[in-house]
Amino acid sequence: MILISSHRRWLANRLTAMGHIWLITGPPGCGKTNWILNTLQNHSGPKAYLQLHGHSSNELEQAGNVGIDRAWLKDQIPDLQHAEVNADLVQEPQKDQLTLIEWPQFHPPKTVGIEGADPSLLNTLSGMNLSPQRVLNFGCDAELPDQDTLRFTRLESWSLNLHGQVWDPNSLSSFWFELVNGAYGDVYRAKALMNLPDGRAFLCNWMVSQPSSQFLPLKNVLPPLGRPQRTSELVVQGKALNSPGIESTIHDCLLSDEALELHQAPLREQFNQQQSTPSLV
Repeated sequence: MILISSHRRWLANRLTAMGHIWLITGPPGCGKTNWILNTLQNHSGPKAYLQLHGHSSNELEQAGNVGIDRAWLKDQIPDLQHAEVNADLVQEPQKDQLTLIEWPQFHPPKTVGIEGADPSLLNTLSGMNLSPQRVLNFGCDAELPDQDTLRFTRLESWSLNLHGQVWDPNSLSSFWFELVNGAYGDVYRAKALMNLPDGRAFLCNWMVSQPSSQFLPLKNVLPPLGRPQRTSELVVQGKALNSPGIESTIHDCLLSDEALELHQAPLREQFNQQQSTPSLV
């Protein structure tokens, strides 16, 4: 415990020394991740990101911190630093670094600024010796978009770790359509990172306030060499969720080792030819 506490104090001091620390809060699906991505991309200096766990209540269940946002941001911003509390190695902070702390919060605060933050969040920040210079709340701050800031009264959450799993492309499209159109309960929010056999991966994103889903490709395309070792998760939030039905359908949509090899064998030949062809540049 002494070592962990000492490491947390050291990391907190280093984060504070980085300069700009902002806290971003808001309910599920309000656009936190997209806003964070745009803000970090527009920052010319070093960048860091920290995601804290939200707190559930009797009727409102937060999504598990499964790493989808962090993996997506890192793919889009390769030099993004992960300001993790329990990291074994933290890079030396740099001048003019912008650190964004994300914290999910169902209801807007009654008071703006750090004084309006949830007491449990204040305790967490205090324990880390962190004091954000800016606090931005979706649903309160005029500079933030509010079209997807919904007020939830009841919300269930379910997630599934899909590490190493690869989807049949057609089955993924069918499953996602069924999922967001009520085949497994009233889904208000769904987010996932999904692997395809050709080495691509997609961020699949759905919010009930949006007219359609987003399917955003990751920049990092892997060679078609078996099962990818990168983050792959699914998080669903809504009401009366049929989680056994979701998981059973997913099982039927994933490729076995034999089926994956059938998909990848011809792709691997093309990949090897491209790798062996000398460049003319």
